[in-house]
Amino acid sequence: MTVAAVILSATTEGALADTRGQPRVRRLADLAWSGGALPIVVLAPDPDGAVVAALAGSEAVYGSPAPPEEGPRGQMVRGAELALAEVRDTTAVLLWPARMTWVGPETVTSLIEAHGPDPATLLRPAWHGDPGWPVLLPTVHLDALRAVAPDRMPPDVIAALAATIASRIVEMGDPGVVHDADTSPVDLPPYEGPPDPPAGHAHEWGADVVAEAGLPDPSEP
Repeated sequence: MTVAAVILSATTEGALADTRGQPRVRRLADLAWSGGALPIVVLAPDPDGAVVAALAGSEAVYGSPAPPEEGPRGQMVRGAELALAEVRDTTAVLLWPARMTWVGPETVTSLIEAHGPDPATLLRPAWHGDPGWPVLLPTVHLDALRAVAPDRMPPDVIAALAATIASRIVEMGDPGVVHDADTSPVDLPPYEGPPDPPAGHAHEWGADVVAEAGLPDPSEP
């Protein structure tokens, strides 16, 4: 299974916002890579090349956004298509709004693992039952995504998909899946981890991978 990360920012300012000393999309690209996602695609307006510069040296590739009239659905489709162009065998994409800055890398890993035995199901990570982001969409359902109305906002896009294709909410014990950049890291609820193995077996997270990527331990505020 090959799972891509599609990081979506509606504005250049949001893409470049300082997040623990890094431009937001650079931090998210490193986090997605350390969690096992590849390829990594970043979509954001970039009139001056600053987003591309922020991604230099990372595993991410930059993609220009879809036309605005395509709406949030169009940006998601564009990112998925770019991921498939990078790696033809990509089986799913993590649809990841850039404002969701506090997702732990182990949540990425857990979603990828859960995709393996359940390859055709939309997976929605949850914190105490509240579904959030990033959402794992199998690429076999891209036509269902294309069929969503362009005026739907991102949560409504996912709700429309969940109403038409197989979907599952997966408890992650990660407050970062529902708390966005408006929440200070010191105000995040404590990380708990999944109550059950998302893929049906225990996963031992490698702290060395987090350290190598220069990311903070998600269990620490």
